[in-house]
Amino acid sequence: MESDALFKSFTEIEAKVEKLIDLCRLQHTANSELHQKVRQLEEELHLKNEAAQRHAEEKTLIRSRVDNLLAKLEDLTRS
Repeated sequence: MESDALFKSFTEIEAKVEKLIDLCRLQHTANSELHQKVRQLEEELHLKNEAAQRHAEEKTLIRSRVDNLLAKLEDLTRS
């Protein structure tokens, strides 16, 4: 009788340990997927930041060229 209860306890413990192992495996897989997603999003952010920087530089260059042209027109109209 006592050995039956002990056997049952071990069986329950084994089942719970297996369940915990499965849960750990699932969590590990989910964690790996999330790390990969973070790396992907960081790369996308980096590319968007570079594009925004290029856009700002182009905008500055265009503004400078327009200002130079306006200054030339202003000089022309004063003459």
